[in-house]
Amino acid sequence: MGEVSRRNMLKAGGALGALGALGIAAPAQARVPWTWSASGSVAGAGAGVDPRWVWDEEADPLVASLIDRGDVPKVNPLLRTWTTNGQPLPAGLPADLRDFMERARQMPSWVDRGKLATAVQFNNKRGLYLGVLYGFASGMISTAIPKEARAVYYSQGGADMKERVSKTAKLGYDIGTANAYDADGEMIVTCVKTRLIHAAVRHLLPKSPYWKNSADEEIPISQADMMVTWHSLPTTVMKTLQAWKVPLPANESDAFLHSWQVAGHMLGIKDEYIPASWSEANSQAKQVLDPVLAPTPEGIKLADILLKLGSGIDGGLITKDILAAFTRFLLGDKIGDWMKIPKEPFWEGILDTLWGPFIAVREGLLKVFPGTQNIYWLFEELLRQVLLVYLSEARKISIEIPLSNNPNY
Repeated sequence: MGEVSRRNMLKAGGALGALGALGIAAPAQARVPWTWSASGSVAGAGAGVDPRWVWDEEADPLVASLIDRGDVPKVNPLLRTWTTNGQPLPAGLPADLRDFMERARQMPSWVDRGKLATAVQFNNKRGLYLGVLYGFASGMISTAIPKEARAVYYSQGGADMKERVSKTAKLGYDIGTANAYDADGEMIVTCVKTRLIHAAVRHLLPKSPYWKNSADEEIPISQADMMVTWHSLPTTVMKTLQAWKVPLPANESDAFLHSWQVAGHMLGIKDEYIPASWSEANSQAKQVLDPVLAPTPEGIKLADILLKLGSGIDGGLITKDILAAFTRFLLGDKIGDWMKIPKEPFWEGILDTLWGPFIAVREGLLKVFPGTQNIYWLFEELLRQVLLVYLSEARKISIEIPLSNNPNY
């Protein structure tokens, strides 16, 4: 169990987690009035507009224009050459796109570099847990978010889930690196490119008759939708870590939140919707995430695809029944039943019995041998890179603007 849960679950979990890593998605909208106050946001104030009716007023018309005027085929090859945060934008970009990207790559005025440095310490010590939770909690719960599941299924990425997952996994990988927001890091680049993709999907997906017949909205990926996905990541992760009784120093917990606050901003979420604290995050999640969870035919199919994709890692050592058991262990039987994830009494029993002691032993070792967190981080960093190589089939991962929806639907 030690080798399975430590070495291989991290890789398989990363594959599953890619679906929930703020990729091409349109999570379900809350069915209750918007009452969360912007006074609890990083902005501290706001217009109070329901985020279900707010999208991206800068990126959306720009990308729609790029698509309609035929510029995307020449833009995508140029975007492939822009890989690090501090790198100048490629020559030859259309002027309007260049101007947008220069604005979009700027960090928010409220960024705290000290907190980002502390977040690196948090990631170093908790990398194993984060890999597992991004995969089996965040990634799989996204299949139970109706609008996210439908948008993924019918957008271009749904035609090749392994390729799509590799692109989205990059964001989850980049935010956990030591230089994520530094000049030589890649998190800002990944966020800006993802923001462009979101705008493209908003333009393209309403043209899909399959999506239109299943969706209860006219434009996907609203600000509320993005916050639903955001909560499926840091908020869900933090709740689970607390339930596991993992020791979490306040400064590290706050720093982890800050890294995701910055990510939300860079992805185009308005500051007035980004929670300023964990208490505000939990309050908002109760309104926008918890009420919308439900099964859909598309979500059920995606859950099965992701379990099969995850079980392909390590030549079959990690099997679908192990991944199914871990998903039920983290998300519970209600969501497991919704997604028609089979019950695996043997593996579920092992997890119920051994996961708590496994965490206790690991945390004990970190206390007794403080330097071991560096060894853990080096090992887990290697596994994250192996995961990306597996998902990309050794090709360079390139996040590009799509020109169509899923050609199979």
